[in-house]
Amino acid sequence: MSSRLPAWSKEVVDRYSSGSAGCFVLHGNVNDRMLLDLKEARLGTLGDYLSEVLVPRFNVVLSYDLGAGIRVERGREEFAKWSDGDYPLAPLAAIRFLNSYLIYVRNLQAIGAASPKVAVIIKGAHLVCPSLPNALNYDLHALANIWRAWASEVDLPAHNEAVFLLSESLNDLHPLVANHPAVAEIEVPLPDQTHLTGVISCLAKRCSVALTELGDRPAWAASRLRGATVSAVEELLRRRHYDNKPISESDFGRLKKELVERDCGGLIEFVEPDRSLDDVIGLDGVKAWLKQDLELWRRDELSAMPMGYLFCGPVGTGKTYLAECLAGSAGVPVVVLKNFRDRWVGSTEANLEKIFSLLHALGRCMVFVDEADQALGKRAGGSGDSGVSSRVYSMMAKEMSNPRNRGHIVWILASSRPDLIEVDLKRPGRIDVKIPIFPAVESDEALGLFKALCGKRGIKMSAEEWQKLVPLFPELVTAGGAEALAVKAVRLVKTGSHKPAGALLHVFESSRPPIPVETLKFQMRLAVDEATESAFISDAVQATLV
Repeated sequence: MSSRLPAWSKEVVDRYSSGSAGCFVLHGNVNDRMLLDLKEARLGTLGDYLSEVLVPRFNVVLSYDLGAGIRVERGREEFAKWSDGDYPLAPLAAIRFLNSYLIYVRNLQAIGAASPKVAVIIKGAHLVCPSLPNALNYDLHALANIWRAWASEVDLPAHNEAVFLLSESLNDLHPLVANHPAVAEIEVPLPDQTHLTGVISCLAKRCSVALTELGDRPAWAASRLRGATVSAVEELLRRRHYDNKPISESDFGRLKKELVERDCGGLIEFVEPDRSLDDVIGLDGVKAWLKQDLELWRRDELSAMPMGYLFCGPVGTGKTYLAECLAGSAGVPVVVLKNFRDRWVGSTEANLEKIFSLLHALGRCMVFVDEADQALGKRAGGSGDSGVSSRVYSMMAKEMSNPRNRGHIVWILASSRPDLIEVDLKRPGRIDVKIPIFPAVESDEALGLFKALCGKRGIKMSAEEWQKLVPLFPELVTAGGAEALAVKAVRLVKTGSHKPAGALLHVFESSRPPIPVETLKFQMRLAVDEATESAFISDAVQATLV
């Protein structure tokens, strides 16, 4: 049985069987549905999974949560020998009640009497004993002490007892428990492709209409939905079956985006890029370097892949666009970090835990962090943020340098002020390649930029007409600035007031620089200082900055 268990389940079994742990904090994807039995096509909660799959030979299985109180999941007759069924509901009283039963069972064993195997499951442990570090709450501290005693003062495996504390986030749990070395902390990850394949095979028996167009390809469907929860996949298939709407192959990209973003509660934006590096105008040296990296990735030469990239340069130079094109060429999804910071103590850290869990479940992906100088926190947080910034920094630094992520999760940071990013966050081993992106410093670059952007909007002109406009090009024009000027020209053409050449002439003569040239040069110098390869810096750029 254990050979078919997910990795986290095997870890629980191995640690309990070896006697090294008896009290487990299971955190992460604890509210998802679990595959209980493929043959019988049964899904259930994590509590059901623990009871039926992990501890099937335990005689008594008890659970507690704030809503339902104490429930006897298995062994009601055995438990009735000790209690008449009048169970306390309040958290501290209920936990003391369960603790008394565990002590009673150990006493039976001590005198040589027959004693049952007992498992206790605390659901929503982060709600029963939450992290309130500054609160003088004696009940919470008493609860935490009881749970610590279960982990350290009592040899639970030797007494055939096991305790499972289920918490959505480790950071939401009382620190006396979460940080106690004797407590076995095990993350329940999002389902991997193998698990999702089993789930889809299971649901196919009841949701056949939803999967009509896919035929017998559950593994393919699972690969396209990787990163979604079992609950979300189940809801999708059931609803499509009910609505009599089969899922087509073309639906999966959109559906995965919807499922993942909804599961993450707006913490991330999930992007399936529809462009590639071939859509990038200019930057030939940079594109050649990135294409070489992607070829290594395709050949599974993961040891040669960078852990991350830093795209730095003045605002408007197309750093975000380049990141999307890179991901599109790689054929992997892009996860964009959004509003993961929260005002409540511990919430920001819990949000990051959830994001990291998603990244690990996606397989190969790229994580894009825009305005990285602001988003990634500081080693020394400000006095007004209760240390949140420094904790964000610490969690990000740990995740970005995890060697297991090399070739699986590629971090892409973008910033016009890379000097404000903590040095440790952009060191080799976290960010291996730093790529500067500059405005057009030569007329040929600017000409290619304007011709491409205007051409996409229907403005076509002869080479002669373009050459007449070259002397009017703004100094150090960025991709964003060129696009804004192209839009203004299109507006004049569409309103009928100008022909294309006249429209551009008017725009170049009347428009003022959106960003002062000195600001652009300052940010260019910062990018030059960060660059990891001299080949990324042309002679023209160096001459401009002299």
